[in-house]
Amino acid sequence: MKRLALLYHPHKEIARELAEAWRAEIMARGAPEPIVENAWDEARVDQLCHQADLLLTLGGDGTLLRAARSGALCGVPVMGVKLGTVGFLSGLHPDAFSKQLERLLNGEYWIEERMMVRARWRRDDQELGVYDAINDVVVSRGKLARVIRIEAAIDGEVLQLFSADGAIIATATGSTAYSLAAGGPILAPTVRTMLITLISPYLSPITSLVLPEGAHVSLQVHSQNNPILTIDGQTDYELQDGDVVETKASPNLARFARLEARGYFYRTLVNRLRESDDGL
Repeated sequence: MKRLALLYHPHKEIARELAEAWRAEIMARGAPEPIVENAWDEARVDQLCHQADLLLTLGGDGTLLRAARSGALCGVPVMGVKLGTVGFLSGLHPDAFSKQLERLLNGEYWIEERMMVRARWRRDDQELGVYDAINDVVVSRGKLARVIRIEAAIDGEVLQLFSADGAIIATATGSTAYSLAAGGPILAPTVRTMLITLISPYLSPITSLVLPEGAHVSLQVHSQNNPILTIDGQTDYELQDGDVVETKASPNLARFARLEARGYFYRTLVNRLRESDDGL
């Protein structure tokens, strides 16, 4: 039988309670004792990742993103139990857990692989950080409500010097997140492409571009007001004038375990858009 890791949202009491209850249920079925851990303790999850066959998160899409980044490094798939309000990634409803548990323990799920994007943050000749994102890498203005200038280059060729609130480099997975809110297109999740979507651009003929997997996109910021680099909407770093963020496809892949039919995404998409139209 597969060994599960139950990774709970630390600020949702129901998530911790369900994790403990499911731990007992799993052991009662004679399966290996599951790991129960705070999903937001990414260093701890990184350490435990190799000890599990499946990472099961209890929270929303944000909780799933944290676990999926760890899973990508150790080659372990993730599955989300939806306890959040917005969910394009989480697939399992908590009420269905007991019914689906045998399938999870027996590995009766399929694996969906998704491209990630890697960002390198440079200042002059110094590399300040390397980060992998599942949804997006965002360079945006800081505290002041003032546009910044971003010189965007694709494969070494300067595209344009944009004036905007920021720029989003998104994967197909991230096409339904911040990029969509900024007016970008929706892509099928397993398409290995990148998007560059501008945030509130000023007098720009370009708002969004779809790029192939092999593209290299660099964003150089020109602003005295400390722009921000954000990874998957969860970690942020203060940039300085002249800093460069270089992005390309990551060598790591996010791996999602799925119980649904392979065409699930389109049904989910229609449902989410319908909920939006209903004001939910």
